[in-house]
Amino acid sequence: MKKTTIRLADGRELIYYDSRDDVDRAAPDRRPLPKVATASEIRRDPLLGDHVAIASHRQDRTYLPPADACPLCPSREGRPSEIPAADYDVAVFENRFPSLAGDSGRCEVVCFTPDHDASFADLTEEQAALVLAAWTDRTAALQRLPQVAQVFCFENRGAEIGVTLGHPHGQIYAYPFTTPRTARMLASLTAHREATGANLFDETVARERADGTRIVLDTDHWTAFVPYAAHWPYEVHLYPRRRVPDLTALDDAARTEFPQVYLELLRRFDRIFGEGDGQGPDADAAARTPYIAAWHQAPVRADDRAQFALHLELFTIRRTAGKLKFLAGSESGMNVFINDVPPEAAAQRLREVATK
Repeated sequence: MKKTTIRLADGRELIYYDSRDDVDRAAPDRRPLPKVATASEIRRDPLLGDHVAIASHRQDRTYLPPADACPLCPSREGRPSEIPAADYDVAVFENRFPSLAGDSGRCEVVCFTPDHDASFADLTEEQAALVLAAWTDRTAALQRLPQVAQVFCFENRGAEIGVTLGHPHGQIYAYPFTTPRTARMLASLTAHREATGANLFDETVARERADGTRIVLDTDHWTAFVPYAAHWPYEVHLYPRRRVPDLTALDDAARTEFPQVYLELLRRFDRIFGEGDGQGPDADAAARTPYIAAWHQAPVRADDRAQFALHLELFTIRRTAGKLKFLAGSESGMNVFINDVPPEAAAQRLREVATK
């Protein structure tokens, strides 16, 4: 992997990750951009104890531009973009409209491919491995920043999820605090260890593998299953067989096998609702299942960091063909989820739609 770092016209950092060493990424950003001005502020809710990012400047962010004006495509003559090069493999840059900035953290955009009409599921295994390498490298770099407490790599896909750019991409948030969801996991982890002496993550994965009814994929180095108490209609948790706290700690065997496993999961997601395989540049975008893919990593300075288990949670808000799962009164008001699809049925469906 070759890594090249440049600065955009407004001073933001952009990093190219290439599979070949002979590429030239010296093309400058010639856009007349003003210096980025953000108004991000972190406020703490005294009743719930969680944090809210106030970021009014995001009201002006780019919203669903036409393909010929996409800021994540490579630059063309007369059509400059966020990426000055005429082509790229994977590119990561500081978000122009960040939710977190400065002492409040950092937000980055990860462009998976220069192909505007593709999806992560369309990547080759080599391309997916390069994205994993970029996630890992950025996790390591962001964890070294003194203001960062937790690094979160994720992808939102589909208009139903609320994406503002159609180009295949993800994001990385570097929070200045431990997120509420992770804090709850850590509390459960600690309570279980004090009560039993065992690791709750290890026992959860072992229990799913022993039961088998919710297993979707089980390989030499990864296990994917629908959790017993899944919140979402179709939700899969993907764990490496060897427990590690974050992406930087994955061994070579797990890294090598990850692209095959993850691409298989994504392609199965695109077959859940019987709308075609959802693959290829000519595929109808409506056939692609909207999803969120979220890497859960240990907080940077947690006391029991080594007890945390890196895992990816992949879920869709679509509950059946043409129908979405809305977070209404119970979910939004009380954070009590009601799932219309039994986890065992979801797992069975995901096993049935194995890609050819």
